Amino acid sequence: MPEPIRHSLTIPDDHIGQRLDQALAELLSEYSRTRIKDWIESGQILVNGGRLKPKDKVLGGERIEVSAELPDVIDVAPESIALDIVHEDKHVLIINKPAGLVVHPGAGNAAGTLQNALLHFDASLAHLPRGGIVHRLDKDTSGLLVIARTLEAHTELVRALEVHDVEREYEAVCVGVMTAGGTVDAPIGRHPVDRLKQAIREDGRESVTHYRVIHRYRGHTHVRLNLETGRTHQIRVHMAHIKYPLVGDRVYGGRLLLPKGATPELVEALRGFGRQALHAARLAFEHPVTGKPVEAVAPTPADIKSLLKALADDATSAAASARPTRRKGR
Repeated sequence: MPEPIRHSLTIPDDHIGQRLDQALAELLSEYSRTRIKDWIESGQILVNGGRLKPKDKVLGGERIEVSAELPDVIDVAPESIALDIVHEDKHVLIINKPAGLVVHPGAGNAAGTLQNALLHFDASLAHLPRGGIVHRLDKDTSGLLVIARTLEAHTELVRALEVHDVEREYEAVCVGVMTAGGTVDAPIGRHPVDRLKQAIREDGRESVTHYRVIHRYRGHTHVRLNLETGRTHQIRVHMAHIKYPLVGDRVYGGRLLLPKGATPELVEALRGFGRQALHAARLAFEHPVTGKPVEAVAPTPADIKSLLKALADDATSAAASARPTRRKGR
């Protein structure tokens, strides 16, 4: 049987006026809103020692006690899928996820996911929410993910993510030439029409992304990004919002743009880049049990390296073509 779920927390003032189930879904983001609603209705979540309805509005300061049970993971089967393990101890794993690997099963992805692989690697993860996965990367984003192996580690890692105590650093290639780095502070919520997309919304959740320039090319910029918050598609939405969408982003990126006189190699590289050029390059946090610092780095993947080389070679070629030629003397 899975270990019981236990949480004690206080509703912060910035959730005043929200529905109880909505506020708790944001505060306990490792669980779905549907599951939280079920727990409220069944009395497994108490508010100031009593029961409320999911639709009741919160006033701020309420004491929440969660004492719930999770069913065994019965729909996610273990599968022998290779894992690139960057860090491993009895409480925590850090995985370098390749682009193309879905994190956990969902519509259209019933198998072949990271969660399937994790359950094959360690069967005891079946007793934890989502096989110990405490945050996600999009299917076509590569890089580092931390996995909890015990309920104690799971609880602490989720808390650390909620209070922004986990450093998450990404690298990306954007369309357009940035003059400088900066910060995007724009709330994100579900797109009002397309339910598969996110959008900048006044009523969205606080979302903050810091970015700085690594290198500028003729029509693109290689950037490093740090997240203060971890919303769905956050970097992709924020970069598109400031008019520097990610290369290869079919959802938020718009049409392909080529620098004038681009080399054939760059044209091929840009047209053939089949995913958003985004990589989770670094994770750093206090170990959830020992308190010791943990840091992991994932090198730039081969496809982004090839893209950067094509951009650099194009810039070199353009610079050479622009140099005036000397006439030989008589």
